[in-house]
Formats: sequence, C-alpha cells, structure tokens
Amino acid sequence: MTDITTPARQGAPRGRSADDTPRRAPRRSRFTDETGRRVRPVELVVRYVLLLVVLALTIGPFLWQLSTSLKGPTEDIYSSPPSFLPEHPTLRNYSRVADVIPVWDYALNSLKVAVASVVTNCVGSALAGYALARLRYRGRGVATLVFILALLVPAESIIIAQFTTMRSLELNNTLIGVVLPGCIGAMNVLLMRNAFLNLPHEVEEAAYVDGANVWQRFLRIALPSVKGTLAVVAIFAFMGAWDDFLWPLIVLGDPSKFTLTVGLNYLHGTFANDQRLVAAGTVIAVAPLIVLFACLQRFFFRGVGEGAVKG
Repeated sequence: MTDITTPARQGAPRGRSADDTPRRAPRRSRFTDETGRRVRPVELVVRYVLLLVVLALTIGPFLWQLSTSLKGPTEDIYSSPPSFLPEHPTLRNYSRVADVIPVWDYALNSLKVAVASVVTNCVGSALAGYALARLRYRGRGVATLVFILALLVPAESIIIAQFTTMRSLELNNTLIGVVLPGCIGAMNVLLMRNAFLNLPHEVEEAAYVDGANVWQRFLRIALPSVKGTLAVVAIFAFMGAWDDFLWPLIVLGDPSKFTLTVGLNYLHGTFANDQRLVAAGTVIAVAPLIVLFACLQRFFFRGVGEGAVKG
C-alpha cells in the first residue's frame, strides 16, 4: 500500500518549513513620513510651501543686503521690479566702509568683548550649573529659583543701575565695563544645570568610590559629557555680545573703543542715502556669526542626546 502524504505548502524550499520562509519587508511609499504614516500629496506640498516661506523670511533679508553690498554705484537699487543679482559685482563698497570709519578696529573691539563673554559664560555657567545640579547643600532650590526669576527681569529696567555700578567701579568707557554685566547669563546657567541633571549618578558615584574629589569629577567626568550644551552656551554668549548695541552705546564714550554695532551706527547717520555702504557694513557684522555657527553646528544639534553614556 502506497503512503501518500500531503506537503505542508507547495513551493516550500527543501529542508526548510513554510514558516521559516523569509518575508519581504513591506515597501515604503514615497509619501510616508518617518513614523510610517502615509502623507497625502497635498499635505506634503503645504509643508514644503511653509518651509519655503520661512526660509524666505529668515534668509531673504540677508541675501538682499549681500546683493546690495555688491552692487556698483551705477546700478539702481530702488528699481521696480527690484533686481536681485548685481549686474556688475564689486567689492569696492567694503573698502569704502573701511575708508569712512575704522571698521576693523571696531571689529577687533567687538571680538575682544565677544571672546571674553564666551570664556566667562562657559566657565561661570558650567561651575554654577554643576553646583545647582550635582552638589547637595542648603538653599539649592532657592538659588535655582533666583536664576529663573532673573530671566523675567527686562534688561532695560536695570540698565541705569548697571551704569551707576560701572561708574562707581571706574569701569565706564572701558571694554571691561561692557563685558562685566553679561559675563554670566542666567539662561546659560540653567542650560548647563539641565545638561548636568541628565548625567547618570552611577558614573559619579563610581568615581567617588575610587577617591575622586569634586573638581576631578567635574573636570574629568561631567564636563566632557556636556560638550554639546557648552557649545550652545558659547554660541549664545558670542551672539549676545557681538550684537549688543544699547549697553555699549551707554557705557562707551571714546570713539576708539566703540564696538562694531556702535560704529556702524555712525555709518547710518553719515551715509544714510548710500545704502550700499550700510549693506556692506551689515554683512561685515554678520559674517563672524555665520562662521562661528558653521564651525559649532555639529555640537549645537547634539543637545538632544546630551548626558548619555557611551559604550
């Protein structure tokens, strides 16, 4: 009698059951987002249109200033419709700015103020943030609340008190007087505090068992783990010091010590009709910020996973 057996499934490979057959992953549609949800073409078009509008509002004015700074004296910058690309590009406007005002001396003063602000904010904010996040002492919650309340105080409301203090210390009309009021920002301290709070306590406890003191745990364990937030603090401090106009205008009286923003204000008043020079001065003032952000952008966008332990 012949034994007739029915195979489990026709077409299954020899030596492998039908359940072991690898299944091909479902093909991802070109109109799906990162979560796998299908996005309608209309919704996708709306997203890109909104992104282009935001890009035009943020990058458009700078590109227009750059285009105006490269236009020659024979080109009409008020033509209708406006011409975005210069017909005869020239760098003469930048040299004319240097002939009218000592723009490079002003830029050097701004660089001194910005670098000093970056150093003081990074060092002071890191120390204060570590003390608020990792050390145990009485009044730590009150100290944190003071820094939070400092964010609610407008800078214009205390600027007279700051000027009186600088005059009492005989620091008015000096670059030190420009740096001192903003040497440690409350926002930067809170950023560093949150970064240190995300660090696992087990790592520091292991270092404490091995005999590491507070400074060794801060310098060798905590600080290298928050480089991303430290870069954010450096960018914010540099931008705040470089773009500041009101406080240097109040505390400085000697034209040789003017920062770039204050010096460019004289360019506006002297050559109000020649917008090419004003645009060239604006590009000179913005260029260092773009270079700084381009150098530190990989650290800037690394703040989401700050504090994670690397294997």
